Amino acid sequence: MTVVVFGASGQIGHFLLPRLRARGEPVIAVSREPHADSEGVRWVRGGLPDAVPTLSPVSAIVSYGPLQPFARWLAAAASTGSPCVVATSSMSAQSKAASEVPAEREIARQLQQGEAELVAACEVLGCAWTVLRPTLIYGAGRDKSLTPLARRAMRTRAFPRPIGGGLRQPVHADDIALATLAAIDRPANRVLMLGGGERLTAGDMFARVQRSLPMATLPLPVPTWLLRLVRHAVPRLRGPLARLDADLVADNSELERLLDVHPRPFRPDARCWEPG
Repeated sequence: MTVVVFGASGQIGHFLLPRLRARGEPVIAVSREPHADSEGVRWVRGGLPDAVPTLSPVSAIVSYGPLQPFARWLAAAASTGSPCVVATSSMSAQSKAASEVPAEREIARQLQQGEAELVAACEVLGCAWTVLRPTLIYGAGRDKSLTPLARRAMRTRAFPRPIGGGLRQPVHADDIALATLAAIDRPANRVLMLGGGERLTAGDMFARVQRSLPMATLPLPVPTWLLRLVRHAVPRLRGPLARLDADLVADNSELERLLDVHPRPFRPDARCWEPG
């Protein structure tokens, strides 16, 4: 089985490629940046949707990039052999749909539209498919949420701790890679939510990140009144701060039933914040 992977140089691809190699499956990794080939992995330069070189027939196609460009490339490529398709979306398709911030509502709309376009393309081509909707991703030191917070704390030796009662369900990037492999083997033909194996409050999540750091940092509780002030003063933080008391979780029941994937609980260590 030859597998094409878009976004192979990202945080999920960091874990997927070694797992594909361990299974003995040849990989064609597509990236905008040049990479040296390695055993079992051939890198090609290309970008979605219209700068991808012609690819030979493959058994599976994985995409960890933006959904709409991938869906449009797939529809135009008219792949032969009806390869299995696995792509990631985001739980933001749900959690930001009713945001008070117009830009966040637009993100949710684009994600939902991308999912719909991908499903339509797969149905036309006769491809089995699975779309994974992960929650907050961590584990490879490449995310834009917890990793920047952890690294800033290591630089300043201080860790701001917002008080938030909303539930969170961080998912390790390697568990998304495992779900990808399972979806290649057993396509679900549906959109599956994918959260971590544990739900905890936002405040507890930040506390665990702080405890995972390789050095002592001073906890700085951020009071509610200050969060309200920042929420109104800094537009780009309005959405994230408004969601501190909202539950951002996923129902993994379909994931577990269809793919037999059981994500790990949130137990980060210092390696999670190192550049992968």
